[in-house]
Amino acid sequence: MITGSHVIVLNKQNEILLQLRTDFNMWGIVGGALEYGETLEEAAKREAFEETGLILKSLEFFHTFSGSEFFQVYPNGDQVHGVMIVYVCRDYEGELRCDHNESKELRFFPLHTLPNNIGSVPKMMIEQFNKTKK
Repeated sequence: MITGSHVIVLNKQNEILLQLRTDFNMWGIVGGALEYGETLEEAAKREAFEETGLILKSLEFFHTFSGSEFFQVYPNGDQVHGVMIVYVCRDYEGELRCDHNESKELRFFPLHTLPNNIGSVPKMMIEQFNKTKK
């Protein structure tokens, strides 16, 4: 079991920030696993800064995802069942800076024009977000 804290980062044009991950070579949303002693919010902000260089100012809780569809096998063979807490952030500062250990590229996309090679888990999260904001 792994607990992850993730963020749907939206710019002023209501586009979502995605990262082209080095491990899966697929697009995903910003986030990762909690470290010992961290709160969910601290983990989301830390991961966002590490992966993008952005400082998230405020987070809005969006949704908790869990269940069999959140089982993943990583390229190194690790198998995890994920519980993923997702926040939304529209209030951030800083310049995008790609951490090439985790990401090949960072880019904002319109919410209804996602790249073809997006991971199934982030795609589910974004689809759920699109449904709830109507």
